[in-house]
Amino acid sequence: MLNQTIIVGRLVKSPELRETDKGHKVTNLTLAVPRNYKNINGEYDVDFISCVLWKGVAENTAEYVKKGDLLGIKGRIQTRTIETNDDNLKHVVEVVAERVTFLSSRNKEA
Repeated sequence: MLNQTIIVGRLVKSPELRETDKGHKVTNLTLAVPRNYKNINGEYDVDFISCVLWKGVAENTAEYVKKGDLLGIKGRIQTRTIETNDDNLKHVVEVVAERVTFLSSRNKEA
């Protein structure tokens, strides 16, 4: 069996590094990934992919990237179920990053 994915997209917001109760570093980020075909209106739709980064990958990414940067992420798809505040179950699909490549930064506006 194989569970591996590679995505390239722009960072929706700057990552924030957190620490779990057990002392592990983690950050969550979202990549905006445009589809490679146009919709019925002639526009490219965008998928927003949730990603989880752990330990050194999380620390390096949080330190060196910001909103709008182009990233490549290699990882695996993970699903999990969480209980919401109103006692409902919510299914979450996310990419757990094994490797992050910094591809480019957005130009700074003057």
